[in-house]
Amino acid sequence: MQRRFLLVLAVIAAGVFALVAFFWNGPLLFHPRQYPGMPAVIHRDNLYSEASAGRLSPNTAGALPRVYVPNVISDDVYVIDPATLQVVAHFNGGRNPQHVVPSWDLRTLWVAGSVAPGPGPGTVMAIDPRTSQPGKIIFVAGAYNLYFTPDGRSAVVVDEQDNRLDFRDSQSMKLERSLRTPECRGINHADFAVDGRYAIFTCEFGGALIKVDMVDRQVVGIIKLPAPSMPQDIRIAPDGNVFYVADMMHDGVALIDGDSFAQVGFIPTGIGAHGLTISRDARKLYVANRGAHTMPGHAHGPGSISVIDFVTRRVERNWKIPGGGSPDMGNVSADGKYLWLSGRFDQVVYRIDTATGAVESIPVGREPHGLTVWPQPGRYSLGHTGIMR
Repeated sequence: MQRRFLLVLAVIAAGVFALVAFFWNGPLLFHPRQYPGMPAVIHRDNLYSEASAGRLSPNTAGALPRVYVPNVISDDVYVIDPATLQVVAHFNGGRNPQHVVPSWDLRTLWVAGSVAPGPGPGTVMAIDPRTSQPGKIIFVAGAYNLYFTPDGRSAVVVDEQDNRLDFRDSQSMKLERSLRTPECRGINHADFAVDGRYAIFTCEFGGALIKVDMVDRQVVGIIKLPAPSMPQDIRIAPDGNVFYVADMMHDGVALIDGDSFAQVGFIPTGIGAHGLTISRDARKLYVANRGAHTMPGHAHGPGSISVIDFVTRRVERNWKIPGGGSPDMGNVSADGKYLWLSGRFDQVVYRIDTATGAVESIPVGREPHGLTVWPQPGRYSLGHTGIMR
């Protein structure tokens, strides 16, 4: 009787083991330690599988196809119809609008505005993507950039000037708590680990990166990049193994192992490596080389776009901006055919054919920055100009 009981237990244990093994190695990544409330990762070898062409969420239904361009100096947002390449609207963007950020639930676009230059608070402002109409401006301490916790409950407002992260209610923007990061001077861009439990933030003026435990909301690590460094945008690879960090002073992309939090490589790209964008098929990384090591830069500089293959970790193409330019931040169209980037010091937006590298320019306001293309495929947004999962 006892042997039979032990045999039954062994069979049950084997079944449980097989089931766990299936989910671990199969298409669904089961991770018991992922951020609480975070949607499951569908494919463990491609975090961006649900942000591929054609996978639009029902939450984007009715959204007007538009490109939203925040202009830092002219304090406004230009709205471009991507079908005609014409500016169809523009409106007040709050104080020094820096980035247009899709909300976690994809129903709203947020304009994040920073404090500098001049005294006074920063701002956030909602845009209804179904009408392209702005909402009420909300004053906050500072909002250079904006991210969301992986469960969508909290917004993470990046206060670059005060070296601080403010966790706010993602709907009302009411302050929940602040995390001061004095070790990260000029905190500005971020991306999240596979399980969402930590994020890595770049420290533009400190030449460093910090690792933030998103569950406990505390800094758990810091690394200095080789001097002189000025880290900018950051993206995790589709397989989740490394983070790519644009370094404006070193003219290329550093490779960072997130778990061990150490630099494991470097890829030279072009002068002033700045913005990073994932292709819709998640095979390529587009690096916007702004053409300058300083802020501000100048018009018609040696700006370019480098295309990195994620498998080989090598630059396979370099596209120059005809007549010179200053490509900065942006995103890829929903079908993946066009890369849209702001021309920071040239007062234009670039639409770049991802098959040929051909460039078209659209005049906008003064100092365009973190534009976003909408709608974009994906189940939810973790922030910036569209870190879609």
